[in-house]
Amino acid sequence: MLDEIIEINPPHLVIGLGNPGRQYQKNRHNIGFMVIDQLTKKIGGTFNKIESKALITKVEYQTLKLILAKPQTFMNLSGQPVSSLMRFYKIPLENLLVVYDDIDLPFGYIRLRSEGGTGGHKGMQSIIERLGTRAFARLRIGVDRPPGIKQAASYVLQEFSKTEMVELPEIIEHGIEAALCSIVQGIEQAMQLYNSNENVDH
Repeated sequence: MLDEIIEINPPHLVIGLGNPGRQYQKNRHNIGFMVIDQLTKKIGGTFNKIESKALITKVEYQTLKLILAKPQTFMNLSGQPVSSLMRFYKIPLENLLVVYDDIDLPFGYIRLRSEGGTGGHKGMQSIIERLGTRAFARLRIGVDRPPGIKQAASYVLQEFSKTEMVELPEIIEHGIEAALCSIVQGIEQAMQLYNSNENVDH
């Protein structure tokens, strides 16, 4: 009976990308984790379970069932837990939302898309390879490009500056609002509301 209910009303899976471990907690690369953590607090969930190599919590929001997850495989293997959770909970692609950092967006800017490429992001590359499709929603949060000739790989593993840390809570809250809008009203409506004209894209 439970399987039948899940198939009729499948949950939404919201994945935040990042690297597990205290040393990565405040890295730019972990803003996906930061959004999921705050979203969980906002809705009233607790990360108390590991499934498919991911920390997960199951919550309800406006009668919708949500599974919030943080892969624990490290960034470049994010596709493993994502594909496993999708299969186990019979989640359709239209119910998946991935939240992650983007160096090609200015710090604090967000961009929702219903599908797209990797943008050079190793976590997204892993997910696309595992799912075999690019047709799933994603919420990109800008962390800015590295200054000068600094390599992107090392830059995203740095912590935000003190000035950025002051602005971060508001940016994360904006991301949470966009994510919830996408889930409740659909990705197209959320894109119209949250992809402001002044935001850049790639």
